Amino acid sequence: MAFEGLTERLQNAMRKLRGKGKVSESDLRETMREIRLALLEADVNFTVVKDFVKQVRTRAMGADVLEGLNPAQQIVKIVDEELTKTMGDEAVPLNKSDKIPTIIMMVGLQGAGKTTTAGKLALKLKNEEKARPLMIAADVYRPAAIDQLVQVAQGIDVPVFQLGTDVDPVDIVRQGLAQAAENHNDYVIIDTAGRLQIDEQLMDELANIKELAHPDEILLTVDAMTGQNAVATAEGFNNKLDVTGVVLTKLDGDTRGGAALSIRAVTGKPIKFIGQGEKMTDLDVFHPDRMASRILGMGDMLSLIEKTQQEYDQKQAQELTEKIQENSFDFNDFVDQISQIQKMGPMEDLMKMIPGMANNPALKNVQMDPKDIEHLKAVVYSMTEQERTNPDVLNPSRRRRIAAGSGRPIHEVNRMIKQFNQMKKMMNQVSKGNMSGMEQMMGQTGMGGGLGGRMQKMAMNRMSRQMKKNKRKRLKRKRRK
Repeated sequence: MAFEGLTERLQNAMRKLRGKGKVSESDLRETMREIRLALLEADVNFTVVKDFVKQVRTRAMGADVLEGLNPAQQIVKIVDEELTKTMGDEAVPLNKSDKIPTIIMMVGLQGAGKTTTAGKLALKLKNEEKARPLMIAADVYRPAAIDQLVQVAQGIDVPVFQLGTDVDPVDIVRQGLAQAAENHNDYVIIDTAGRLQIDEQLMDELANIKELAHPDEILLTVDAMTGQNAVATAEGFNNKLDVTGVVLTKLDGDTRGGAALSIRAVTGKPIKFIGQGEKMTDLDVFHPDRMASRILGMGDMLSLIEKTQQEYDQKQAQELTEKIQENSFDFNDFVDQISQIQKMGPMEDLMKMIPGMANNPALKNVQMDPKDIEHLKAVVYSMTEQERTNPDVLNPSRRRRIAAGSGRPIHEVNRMIKQFNQMKKMMNQVSKGNMSGMEQMMGQTGMGGGLGGRMQKMAMNRMSRQMKKNKRKRLKRKRRK
């Protein structure tokens, strides 16, 4: 998973400050040295590292930090803020035309995932905006490129305009735009040709397509696993085409994260989306503040909440919220939740989005076997309806019967029931906005101590503020209606 090595190195650097009532200049100097080495090892651009370290050191040298209360916590906060600033401060939305269609031109080298990303973006627009996108197959060089785009489009039920491989790409785009105007498509996504490396012929063709189409958005797709090469690629395309944004793909792979931390600072162009999986729904808006939290091991609860919401309709979400608030969440709901979570991706990746779980030693290199999930379900299915809806009746004799019925050992049944009760309590605390209660529970489970605990509290405080902000926005929308 991306950033694991960087997260571990940064956490180790911060850990040296733990327990210090005051941080000396030598302490700060040693910490900044560790941070610099961690960033360089993550393949972050040298100039970006130099500027980042200088900015953090300047802010951390202030008397209110070194001589104030909780200096370590303040330095973590500064690092968090500067990481966010390096990656762009806030999410940048798609550029949209005042009149339809909005034209999006996808560019990038071969192998970066451009065609698949075009499909993911089309599906995202279709699902979230109820849009009617059209994709244009303008890559006439790569073997089976058009077939791949058609196959992707069929899987998401989006039309493709294509004229085969014997037509000039500029003519294909011209006729595709005419069809989009005739059919009143909201978006046009042009899948252009790539190369193994940037060359003049490719750039001239892309420049001609740009001149014809006048795209509202030129999205450069780059492979995050190529490290600083991704930054060099971004510079090359940007110098010729003046790209408007970047899509980072394969961020779920074994990448060191340098591209995510370098591209905005080097090119001045925002990262707009990130691809973190093979499913067509695995394309997310890039939030610099959330990525900074993940890099520092604070988790990413807001993205986890959004992933959860995508799996529910509004009625389901409301019913679940009411159950949690009333503390009537039961084992039937528990099984439903497990089934929904399975749709969201590997459990170990989701766990790392929870504050305190990211880079947790207990989870390091842990692969959660899907069979374990089925064992949990088997335990629940071995309960009577009364036991599922009223877990308080689960006395020792009932638990032994459930263990025998599910074919699982009694200690496993007991552990699952205990975990269910802890989860139920935590969900109830969060639903009521009682973050202090959640912090106390984390402390009881060994998740909230020391500097790591303070980092987790920062993440939860951020999440709490964002949840309140979202609530205010919903209320405003209701008033306008």
